Amino acid sequence: MIEPDRRRAIYLLHRDGMSERAIARRLGVDRKTVRVIIEQKGVMPEVSRPKQHLDEALLRQLYADCDGYAQRVHEKLAEEQGVQVTYPTLTRRLRELGISKPHKERCDRVPDKPGAEMQHDTTVYGIKLAGKTVRLVASMLYRRFSKRRYLKFYRAFNRFKMKCFLHEGWMFWGYVALETIIDNTNLARLVGSGTGAAAVIVPEMEAFGKQYGTRFRCHAKGHANRKAGEERSFWTVETNFLPGRTFQSLEDLNRQAFEWSTVRLDNRPQGKAGLIPAKAFEFERRYLVKLPAHLPAPYRVHDRGADQYGYIAFEGNYYWVPQTRRDDVKVLEYADRLKIYQDRQYLIEYPLPADGVKNTLQSPPGQPAPRHFPHDRRRPTQQEEQRLRAMAESVSAYLDFALKPKGIQRHGFLRKLYALSGKMTDAVFIAAIERAHKYRITEIAVIERIAALNITQGAPSLPFAEVDEDFRGRDTYRQGRLTDAPDLSIYDQDIPEEDHD
Repeated sequence: MIEPDRRRAIYLLHRDGMSERAIARRLGVDRKTVRVIIEQKGVMPEVSRPKQHLDEALLRQLYADCDGYAQRVHEKLAEEQGVQVTYPTLTRRLRELGISKPHKERCDRVPDKPGAEMQHDTTVYGIKLAGKTVRLVASMLYRRFSKRRYLKFYRAFNRFKMKCFLHEGWMFWGYVALETIIDNTNLARLVGSGTGAAAVIVPEMEAFGKQYGTRFRCHAKGHANRKAGEERSFWTVETNFLPGRTFQSLEDLNRQAFEWSTVRLDNRPQGKAGLIPAKAFEFERRYLVKLPAHLPAPYRVHDRGADQYGYIAFEGNYYWVPQTRRDDVKVLEYADRLKIYQDRQYLIEYPLPADGVKNTLQSPPGQPAPRHFPHDRRRPTQQEEQRLRAMAESVSAYLDFALKPKGIQRHGFLRKLYALSGKMTDAVFIAAIERAHKYRITEIAVIERIAALNITQGAPSLPFAEVDEDFRGRDTYRQGRLTDAPDLSIYDQDIPEEDHD
């Protein structure tokens, strides 16, 4: 299946004047498929194709017996196994199972020249965000000839984040070099394939680079000076960017990093020659590969199921799906947004919340918020804890003792204790808490009995009520006392016995 974003990119590239052959070579799509997508104007057609089950073990065995020839596998399935399946369905299933993977070529060395090389690497820093030191991963993209840089920080860095970062940097410049030098990271290098010149790039990353017109190449192990410009850039980050700057959040950090790397350093002379990266890039541009304006951004696909109120959970937040059914949906995660599809139909798009934002409800902007909340949404107890601690220092000390367990027990205990405080006066509640702390009691029922005991022990005995004994002589008493006696004669009659046969 050609993804919706790729279909739209094909149509937009065609509309911008790119030929069908160039689009097919750029995006790795067959020319006939490109022609069909252009005729459809990039819209996903509604196709219902029945799925046919093929046994994976049988396919692997037949593929090995036939020495990897899928056409012979197709014949043996029909003749010997009696399985009727179309040839395209068979080859697609072989690709999905990873049985028929083509061999990938390795990278070659070329002399250093303008437009020939970029460098990418990451490093870890301890950076203060709003006064608290956190561990962040700095990702740097560096052009060796023009010395342009692109910097961004992440909480964690994986293959998907690497693809998103490279897409942002390359699309920002609009040009790529023929090769991108990286270290022997498992994010792009196939594990077990060797290092340096012997390393094989992961097929996913090789296809990703091919889409932009570049290819990845690992430097030899222990030869980090092969990307000395990248290492020097990180030294500049440590000595020029981080000192003397304050950052309130990860978004604020990346905003300042973007301005520093793409504006300040672009126009500052570099080295003894005084090279200005922005001017050097104008000269290098003629040797670079120009990128089309509508290349699809990388994304990850997640399967989610909506709850009874129409919410799906993603990364600790809840997103409302505008549908009446509860069928499963596909969530396409981009670097800065989410797109939700159901049965190949686009439903809605949400921007990703800021870093650290969790347990929030996301609803379509400009529309009324849904009436219900997700059934599994977390209910924090910060407000209950703050109000309890504000009552007295003894209550705060008791909470420090009682709130050692984490998770659900902590929140349930706080809610019950706060509800108990509303059933009595503050003085009675504080006295009960102090006694519970003394005897190390954490059961709410026992604390409630302590409060009741304190009330009974501390309260004086109640006086007897004074009753006027002359009430029997009052007219109202006499009138109420003299009533008609009930007729009980009905119970004096004999009950006749029943006749039995």
